[in-house]
Amino acid sequence: MRIAVVGGTGVLGRAVVAQLAERRHDVRVLSRSAPAPAALGASHHRVDVVTGDGLRDALGCVDAVVDATNTAGSGRKAAPVLVDGCRHLLDAEAAEGVEHHLAISIVGIDAVPFSYYRTKLAQEAVVEQGPVAWSLVRATQFHQLLDLVFTTTAPAWILPAMSFPLAPVDPRFLAQVLADGVEAGARGRLPAVAGPTAQPLDELARAWGQARARRTLRVKLPLKGAVRRALAAGALVPDDEAVRGGPGFEAWLREHPGRQLSVARART
Repeated sequence: MRIAVVGGTGVLGRAVVAQLAERRHDVRVLSRSAPAPAALGASHHRVDVVTGDGLRDALGCVDAVVDATNTAGSGRKAAPVLVDGCRHLLDAEAAEGVEHHLAISIVGIDAVPFSYYRTKLAQEAVVEQGPVAWSLVRATQFHQLLDLVFTTTAPAWILPAMSFPLAPVDPRFLAQVLADGVEAGARGRLPAVAGPTAQPLDELARAWGQARARRTLRVKLPLKGAVRRALAAGALVPDDEAVRGGPGFEAWLREHPGRQLSVARART
């Protein structure tokens, strides 16, 4: 198959490109800048989803699209990329005869009232109402995001210490599931994807501190009522039908000592 990966230079996008190339698909990386280093087994096409620039040319003769687009913006600031950009992308796909659009979203976005999550819900609606047959996978937070959060707060000698559960996932495992999904064709909403276990944030913070040899205080951060209740109820952990796998957070920390990524590249 000829498959385009939009946002193919990000954390998830790179993993998806590698997985599809390993399966001998013809892969196109669509992004504003070329990957460094260049993705093996893939060609790069410069596009801008916000303006639609380059999309029609990049999607010519493409069978399917994996949309791994992301942004450092929060809430409404993310909408030009995630919502308007999704419309531009789907319109270009329809014009070029793309048969399948595979979207990636986040577990719990319909339960936790974060502004970024509301934007992701709007993006999902654009996909569902769009002109191209689609599949959609919700996933839990990436290990890289937790690593970034803890790395950011540790210089102040604190780590967030709340008891709500998370089931962080390795993007490489998610990429395998997405590759299976794009090969299977459009099937609507697919089971959620998560890491192998759910743990309280406090335990994840403790594991990070031990792995990074950081002495810190674990501090309970204030959360507003609706957010606090949703997180305490386990909104960010999927149900029993979820696909679970990949290394857990502690195993990932051992594999990635001291690694830190930008917010735009780590978010999910």
